[in-house]
Amino acid sequence: MNNTLKHWKEAATLILAAGASNGNNILHIKQSIQQACTNLQQNNTFGYEVLLLRRNQKSGFMPNAFVFPGGLIEAADFSNDWIKVFSKYEQNTHFGLGLVRQHDKRSTLFTTDRLKFGSQIPGEVAFRICAIRETFEESGVLLVVPENFNIKESQNLMEIANQDEEEISKWRKEVQKNPFQFLEMCKVMRCMPNIWALQEWSNWLTPVFYQGSKSRRYDTAFFICCLQTKPFVIEDKKEVTAFKWFTPSEALEEYRLHKIWIPPPQFYELRRLCNFAPIHNLHQFSTQRALKGCEQWMPVVAQCEDGIIHTLPGDELYPDDPDLTGEKQTVVCSNDTVENLIRKGGCLHRVVQIDGVPNIFINVKPKYEHIKPLTMEPKSKNKL
Repeated sequence: MNNTLKHWKEAATLILAAGASNGNNILHIKQSIQQACTNLQQNNTFGYEVLLLRRNQKSGFMPNAFVFPGGLIEAADFSNDWIKVFSKYEQNTHFGLGLVRQHDKRSTLFTTDRLKFGSQIPGEVAFRICAIRETFEESGVLLVVPENFNIKESQNLMEIANQDEEEISKWRKEVQKNPFQFLEMCKVMRCMPNIWALQEWSNWLTPVFYQGSKSRRYDTAFFICCLQTKPFVIEDKKEVTAFKWFTPSEALEEYRLHKIWIPPPQFYELRRLCNFAPIHNLHQFSTQRALKGCEQWMPVVAQCEDGIIHTLPGDELYPDDPDLTGEKQTVVCSNDTVENLIRKGGCLHRVVQIDGVPNIFINVKPKYEHIKPLTMEPKSKNKL
């Protein structure tokens, strides 16, 4: 891990999508979302749900938010002892994950030379271990495979094998107290974290909000994993106080109705997932795109006459050299209204709150063969 970081900490999170166990569990997209999402057919259905966990209301970061499981990178995730656990694949590129082909704007999460910090574990591997460990700690879902696992099988939808619930529960408590116990557990159980089932999806850096802000900031690797069926989940009652499996549209509808709160990165990614109804389509897309990588996104807030716009790379308001650290205290301003700025067109890649409801405006082509989030049409002509 990188102990020299001053302005943010490194983290990993996991979008865990699981297929319905039977036909009765496939949930229909709600009528309001069907009418709003331009690219979905009215009778379409989602064949999967996504796990969201509600953070403790006493949490110092995003209290009560519904988020994907995940958390901070730990020294244990970069321990050189993982080489023994992955010994079968040690000689393969990044332990069999392969080499991402784009490098020009690749996140420092993955390009940082970890050897100078004493670790032989590549970032691609360590952040996957982190996402799997944190998912286990927060939800009890354990994504591991036997030590004799053939990574070619990772091309298929993952299925969680039967596990000794009592033993797993004991290990979970130990891992929650000491992240190095996750490594010890894998040695004792002769298993490996299934890093091959996790596909690189996106990378979000918490934005700089305003001068003097003490808000915590994180550079977070987002991975996605598709499961055949929903695993058993139990919240830890510490960091996580509740959980729920949602279809992407259900989660967005609950957010629209102010029943739950979803942070911007999760909101954006759920909108991306709305492009995929069957889980096999989502799995195929994420697997085929796996070695394309992604770039680091830090939203930049633009202050307008009547509100704010969260701009993203590619937007015409997004600065060429964004102030990642906040030390320059750069402010992006416009004397126009939010509505007029959108009506003028140009290159749009932004998240805007309209009457308390967030929406995404994007007309730029995603890089690295990724997919645009599904956007919503305005409900009336006098609203954007």
